[in-house]
Parts: sequence; structure tokens; C-alpha cells
Amino acid sequence: MIMKNIKVKDIVKITNGKLVCGNEETECINFSKDTRIIQKDDTYIGIKGEKFDGNQYWKEALEKGAKCVIVQDVEFTTEDTRKYKNKVIIKVEDTLQALYKIASFKRDLYNIPVVAITGSVGKTSTKDIIANVVAQKYKVLKTIGNNNNNIGLPFTILRLKDEEVMILEMGMNHFGEISLLSKIAKPDICVITNIGTSHIGNLGSRKNILKAKLEILDGSENPTIIINNDNDLLHNWYEKNKNKYNIQTYGIDTKSDINPANINLGIEGSTFECEIDGEETKINVPVAGEHFILNAMSAILVGKNLKLNREQIKNGIETFELTKKRMDIFELSNGAKIINDAYNASFESMQASLKYLSNFKDNRKIAVLGDMFELGQFSKELHKNVGTEVFKNNIDILICSGENAKDIVAQAETCGMNKNNIYYFEDKDKIIEFLKNNITNNDVILFKASNGMKFFELADKINETFRK
Repeated sequence: MIMKNIKVKDIVKITNGKLVCGNEETECINFSKDTRIIQKDDTYIGIKGEKFDGNQYWKEALEKGAKCVIVQDVEFTTEDTRKYKNKVIIKVEDTLQALYKIASFKRDLYNIPVVAITGSVGKTSTKDIIANVVAQKYKVLKTIGNNNNNIGLPFTILRLKDEEVMILEMGMNHFGEISLLSKIAKPDICVITNIGTSHIGNLGSRKNILKAKLEILDGSENPTIIINNDNDLLHNWYEKNKNKYNIQTYGIDTKSDINPANINLGIEGSTFECEIDGEETKINVPVAGEHFILNAMSAILVGKNLKLNREQIKNGIETFELTKKRMDIFELSNGAKIINDAYNASFESMQASLKYLSNFKDNRKIAVLGDMFELGQFSKELHKNVGTEVFKNNIDILICSGENAKDIVAQAETCGMNKNNIYYFEDKDKIIEFLKNNITNNDVILFKASNGMKFFELADKINETFRK
């Protein structure tokens, strides 16, 4: 794939901007919104947010080596244009809208497949495994980390150089957000992992969450849609729309286009068998948990659609690595195991993590759980549901912190968990002291909460303590 760059004159035209100074034939190759990490010859886009205005730093961007800046609400003096006459300055009405238009223009320069991934949970891990599979045959550009919003996705597209496939993650908190991303990215393949309860406080119901996730279809006329058929709402949607769209399904419990057989769930990974290219294939998933088998199934379907062979698909699944803080498992110096799954939390991801923890039959199982955010009026009910899951999965010790986590504690005790094995701390730092004094070499400790609770810091501190 030949790299296709955008010229200044393209940006001026598509944004209806004004070229304050500079050469309109200048090529804009790399884009940045952060003067702290800007590189020589970058194009800087000043993004205006609620609490921060990147347009104020246009001079700093140029001084640090940027060759072009795109800004709004800035008045340039004669001295400015004289001083920066060898640079490019473009003034637009709205830099955020300009970003969208530039990214959309860049995407249209490339006739390559775009795979978009959304869902209530599992977006990033599904993106990682799909990207690793596709990379066995093609050069891949993928979303880094969870840069899946209205700023992260356009800047991901603007990184496109000579890649042959894009794998893009799409997140949302409200209606309209995924529609915007889809119209920029124009995906050929849309993967929906599940419809759960994440952001239900903003959207009001799971049916509304389904509606918001289906906005992923807005940017393409006839995309291939790959869905988790085990999810109740996605399954019902499939049954009503299977003759309207090109939908492909995967699932463990529900008969689908592909289903795994002979599943073996292990502590460090899992195995299953699946037919690929007409041949029954045994696949080793390097991350444990039933949900990662589902992720692998979605990757198989994407691989098939992109004409990968059996060995390429198998190797891509078996060699993928998770983004850090997602099921990040490590051993302490005393032999205890830590499961750091504290990047984010919803009821569904809590449920999956507790189910995984329950597989450690010969160990003492400790769950360190905190608040789940953005649940609105459903918060109490869903935190209580987590308490039920704690009891159902035979967790030995429950440790909680956070205002909403009190409902986890209360429900676990109501279900019948021994209250002597339940601990609540107003100050989450006290969890460290408790664990330091009580961890044994036979323990497996899960850390799980919404990102804002910063439970991943607790996991890191415990690791540092036992390293000394």
C-alpha cells in the first residue's frame, strides 16, 4: 500500500478554513494534539475542551518543531505571520469539526478494509485479538489502548500510512457518538461483542444501549456485521434482521455460524476446537476466561472475511497479548497471584472476572471490588447483583471500598456469605495494609472496579510491597 498524504490545500478546502501563512503544497504526514509530545514536522490541531483549550499553545507547537498548526479563535498579528512565514497556519471555525473532516478525508484516500468493534464490554480485548489475527497476513493499523472516542478515533485514522487494514474500536456514553465515529471510519466489517449495562445511567435501558451500539452501521451501506449470538438482545435483533443485513454469528450456547467444541477452561488459558477451512482445528487461547473464547470466535470470523487461511487465524489467536490492566496476571514474591482487571468495570465484566476467579479451586479466592460508574438509577440493583455473584462463585474473602460497593457487601452477606470474611474500608489505601498482613502464598486476589476508583494502583502497590 502506497502512503497517501494530505496537503495543506486539501485541509483548507475540506474545512473551509483560511490559510493565514505558509505553502499550500506542504504535505501533512503526522498529526498531534499534545505539545508535550509533539515531534518535528507534525501538524498540530488545537482541540478546545470544557476545561482545556489547545488553541492557546499554537506558538509552543511551532517552537517545538511543528510545521503546521490548525486553530480556531486565534487572532494573528503581522508580527506572527512574519515570524512564522516558513511555517503553515490554518484558521478554522471549529477545530473539532475540522479534525472529523480531515480524518474522513484521509480514510477516503485508502481503499482498504476497515473493521470496527463496539460493545458494552470486551471492546479492547476483542480489538487486540482481531488485530493480531489480521496481522498474520496484512499490515495493520489499530486503535492504541482505548482511544475509541470522538478524538481518539480520528487521530488513529490520521496515523494511516502504508497499512492494509484498519482495526478501530468505537466507544460511547450517549446516543449519536458511535454514529459520528462510523461516518468518519466507514467500516466494512462491524463487530458487536455484547449489549450489557455499561452507561445504562446515561441511556436508560439495555434496549437503548443496543440502539446506540447499532449506530456502528451508520457509516456504511452494506457492511458485514459480526455479532455475539449468545447475547439476548443481539440474538433477538439478529432474528428480526437476518434477511435485511449480512449478519454473521458466533456463540458458545446458541447455535451460530461458528460454535466452539470441546472447550477446556484453564487457569492460564483455554482450548477449544472449531472448523476452519473445512478442517477441525484445535486452538489455544492464551488468556483465561470463557469470554476470551467468544473474542477468539469473533476473530475467526473476521479472519475468514479477510481471506486468512487456517494457520494464520490459529497463530493470530494463540500469540495475541492483552492491553495492560485487563486480566493482567502476575505472581508476588511469596507465591500469591494477583489478577489486575481494574481498568474498568460493569456488571457483566465483574461477573466474568468473578467466574474466572472461581476456577482457582485449590486456592483461597479474594475479591477486592469497588464502585461501578455511570449506572444511574440502576446502580443499587447492579451492585447488589455483583454481591450475588460473589456468593454464587464461592469467593472466600470479599474486600470492598467505595460508596456504591456497600451494596455489594450487603448483598453478599444477605446471600449467606460469612460476614467474618467480608471487609469494607472507607479509605481504599487501608486495603493495602490489610492485604500486607493477611496474604498467604495460596491466595489469588482479584482487583476490579471502574477506572476512576484507581484499583489498578492498589494492585501495583501490593506488587511493589512483596518485591521488597
